[in-house]
Amino acid sequence: MSKVVSLETLKDLFKDDMTIMIGGFLGCGTGEILIDSLIESGAKNLTIIGNDTSFVDKGIGRLIVNNQVKKVIASHIGTNAETGRLMNEGKLEVELSPQGTLIERVRAGGFGLGGILTPTGVGTLVEENKEKITVNDKEYLLELPLRADIALVKGSLVDTFGNTVYKGTTKNFNPMIAMASDLVIVEAEEVVEVGSLNKEMIMTPGVVVDYIIKEAK
Repeated sequence: MSKVVSLETLKDLFKDDMTIMIGGFLGCGTGEILIDSLIESGAKNLTIIGNDTSFVDKGIGRLIVNNQVKKVIASHIGTNAETGRLMNEGKLEVELSPQGTLIERVRAGGFGLGGILTPTGVGTLVEENKEKITVNDKEYLLELPLRADIALVKGSLVDTFGNTVYKGTTKNFNPMIAMASDLVIVEAEEVVEVGSLNKEMIMTPGVVVDYIIKEAK
C-alpha cells in the first residue's frame, strides 16, 4: 500500500504543545514543504529538536520567526539572530547540547536506551543539573534520551512504502530522528516503486515511515 499522501492529509496531525524533530544542517536536508505545512497548521508552543535553528528565512528558523516555538533543543543557534533575541528576552527556552551528544541522545531515544555516558561537558556549564557517573576512575555525564511526537524527514529517493535513501550531506540527522519519533513524515525529492531501490543503499526502513509527501518540481 502506498504511503504517499496529499498535504491536506497532514493538516490535522500537528497539534499545540507537540515535540517535533526536524532533520537538516543549516537547512540542508530539511523538508521545506513540511515546514510550510507546519506553519499553515498554526500549531504553537512547540518543542523543536534539531541540529540548529538554521536562518530566519529557512527551515526551523521560519518556525522561530512565526512564534510557534516555546523551546528549542539544538547544538547551536548562532546563524539565526531571532533565536538569540527571543532567548535573551525570555520568550524562548533554548537547551544547547553538544552536537555529538545531541545526536547520541536521539539515537538512545530511537533504540530504547536509558541514556548515554559522555565526558563531553564535564567541568563546564553543560553538567548543570545532570547526574555524573564514574567509570574506571573517569567522570561521565548521564545524558538522557530524546524522543518526539513527530519527525519531519527529508529524503532523496523514497519508495512508496517509505524506504528512504539520502544523498550526500542531506543525510545528517534524518535517519536518527526517523527512529526516535512516534510518527514519521518524509518529504521525498523523488518517489519510486517498491523494489526499485538498491537495498544496500536504504538508510531508513519503510516500516518506520507513516506518510510520504512528494516534493513539487
